[in-house]
Amino acid sequence: MAVELQILGRAVKAAQYRQHRALDSRLASVGSTLAQWDALRAISRAPGASARELAAATFQSEQAFGTLAGRLVTQGLVDRRPGHGRRIEHHLTPDGVRVLRAGHEVADSVLAECFQGLAEREREALLGLLRKIEGRSGGEDSL
Repeated sequence: MAVELQILGRAVKAAQYRQHRALDSRLASVGSTLAQWDALRAISRAPGASARELAAATFQSEQAFGTLAGRLVTQGLVDRRPGHGRRIEHHLTPDGVRVLRAGHEVADSVLAECFQGLAEREREALLGLLRKIEGRSGGEDSL
């Protein structure tokens, strides 16, 4: 029996939607949203990165990331500093590091719940299949 591709695509989207809703809801308890926490995570992984680099890492447009980064600066979670030429570098503040760490705890809990119905072998297989679709074999991923 052939799997209908639109049904498969919708199932992937539904799983992602449930995961993102749960993350967004629970991250509120640490004063963050999923988009903010993902931005903090990207900055933590690449301190000094430009908005262009961070937008790509968080699957956003440069304009959307710039707006988000502006809110994070206003909240005291991110510093923007002049870099080489016109480049603006992004760094976490101590409060940004605190929110990021609290967000990691929330995410670990939410993701454990999301994938609790899968055995470890099934999780490995799912990750392998998703990476195959994406066209790569390893590395850190974004939510």
